[in-house]
Amino acid sequence: MDTPTGQLRASIPQLAAPAGTDVADLLLAQGLVSPEAVASAQAAAGRLDMPVADILVVRGLVDALWVSAARAAVYGLGLSDLSHLRPDPSLAPVIDPATALRLGAVPIRRSYGQVVVAIADPGRAAALLAAIDPGTPVTLTVAPIDQITAAQVTLYGPRLARLAEGRAPEQVSCRNWRQEHNVERVALAGLFGAGVALVHPGTVGAGLCLLALVVFFFNMTLKIAALAATLRNRVAHHADHIAPLRPLNLPVVSLLVPLYRERDIASTLIARLGKLDYPPERLDVILITEADDTTTNQALAACDLPPWMRCVAVPHGHPRTKPRALNFALNFARGEVVGIYDAEDRPEPDQIARVAARFAELPSRVACLQGRLDYYNATHNPLARAFTIEYASWFRVLLPGVRRLGLFVPLGGTTVFIRRAALEQVGGWDTHNVTEDAELGLRLARHGFDTEIVETTTFEEANAAVLPWIRQRSRWQKGYLMTWAAAMRRPLALWRDLGAWRFLGFQVQLLCAVLGFLLAPLLWTFIVKPFGAPHPLDAVLTPVQFGALAVMMVASLLLSMAISWAATRDAHLRRHRRWIPFVELYHGLGTFAAWTAAIEMIGRPFFWRKTEHGRFGGDEASVTTTRPVPPLP
Repeated sequence: MDTPTGQLRASIPQLAAPAGTDVADLLLAQGLVSPEAVASAQAAAGRLDMPVADILVVRGLVDALWVSAARAAVYGLGLSDLSHLRPDPSLAPVIDPATALRLGAVPIRRSYGQVVVAIADPGRAAALLAAIDPGTPVTLTVAPIDQITAAQVTLYGPRLARLAEGRAPEQVSCRNWRQEHNVERVALAGLFGAGVALVHPGTVGAGLCLLALVVFFFNMTLKIAALAATLRNRVAHHADHIAPLRPLNLPVVSLLVPLYRERDIASTLIARLGKLDYPPERLDVILITEADDTTTNQALAACDLPPWMRCVAVPHGHPRTKPRALNFALNFARGEVVGIYDAEDRPEPDQIARVAARFAELPSRVACLQGRLDYYNATHNPLARAFTIEYASWFRVLLPGVRRLGLFVPLGGTTVFIRRAALEQVGGWDTHNVTEDAELGLRLARHGFDTEIVETTTFEEANAAVLPWIRQRSRWQKGYLMTWAAAMRRPLALWRDLGAWRFLGFQVQLLCAVLGFLLAPLLWTFIVKPFGAPHPLDAVLTPVQFGALAVMMVASLLLSMAISWAATRDAHLRRHRRWIPFVELYHGLGTFAAWTAAIEMIGRPFFWRKTEHGRFGGDEASVTTTRPVPPLP
């Protein structure tokens, strides 16, 4: 056996393995693990494509470096340290990237006419050699999996990053959106509209007010229908009736966590994810950073990551967006279920177990589970309280109602769990869409998949300052507009994919949602009517019709407050109910965000406004879940 180099030489002596000894036996003989630990790992390995030694590692029972040394001894191979090695770029064609990632191997250098290939588990050597051209002479060496992953990113990263940028099908992606053409079209439309307004100002004013009323009517109708559907089907704490799975039946879940400029939150995030109550050998957490983001990379390097958590750095490329990072990291994920978390998230400890159990109960056509979002800094200021009430309304009333109405579910950007097979079938994420979550929800629906809302909650940090809130909301609304515009380039295809009901709902859910904010100032003008001031609709509506319109607007206000009241029924949300009237004023900020989104849609369609985390504090200890957290069976 070759002498270990660098860090390995300093940390681990050479091990000798008698003939017929396997890796677990050698670890036992060296006193590195107990017989009980090995027996438990062997039982857990029953339905996993995971060696016993790796299970011992992720459970924190033995160091990965010792396992590498034991494997080198058992298989009579060399032991290599790749921590300071850059693989020879010319060797990339020797092993296909997908095969290399699946088998945990990477070609690293040439030596005496041989291609030296590092592999984490030599038990997979036969499959590896079968995938390499028989005319290529190969020498195998053993290295820790984290070093192999880093070498794979170096060797295959640029190619995988380019593939990530165009993973979503071109016919539905917005990446071929032509900014210069849009500027010309908007300029021409603006000139035409201005000319008409100069000639017929009253007609244009009346037309715009009527359009605002039509949009208002559709938005109000959707809210009524969603509230009614939720109230009809509401079953208290439905998630408590999910039958738990036995540990050996639990799926492997990969959690993708994109991070960018997160120096202050990295260690907190790791601590929060460390509280997840799920078998570590079935949990695969990938912290995704940008290769040149020294702030986050240095913060993570200073953290002691658990063995089931690893970092993957995305090579430089364009656009630098969350969906691009997710597409890239998906290559390295090993789970059959893929979940998404944000940097500031604090999921309930039993969340993954509940998601896994719910997937087991559902048919394969239910490809996605969307969890609820809540805030742990809800009492920071009035804006945070209003944001909390709005999120409660969305995730506890409107989104479940939309789903029960049979419409497509626009996903949130976090606490989303998707069957890996379905995610790959639809083409992953659209790298250029700044609300990749809602667009993915649409694409899942177009492929015949369903999404369900699962009653488990992730707590995160509310954006509790006006300008950051507007920036964040403008990105969301710009993404809605982009998703609508990209899908409507082929309206007949969209109609065929969704069906008439979902197609019409799609228009209200995305287009009317943004138009409602854009045109809201026109609705505000009706305030002048009680004071006898003239209005553009005086020539169109009678006094009785104006009165009916006033009643409808008051009813809309009461409807919005009723939704907020119904959404805040859980114990930890009831304390915010006295702030519900303030939410109606808070919604006015959406107009500023919508106009920002519309302007950026023309000039900066792919610009991603980063939301900064860790700015607005909050007492996490004051947040309690609505139910006890049971242990895994």
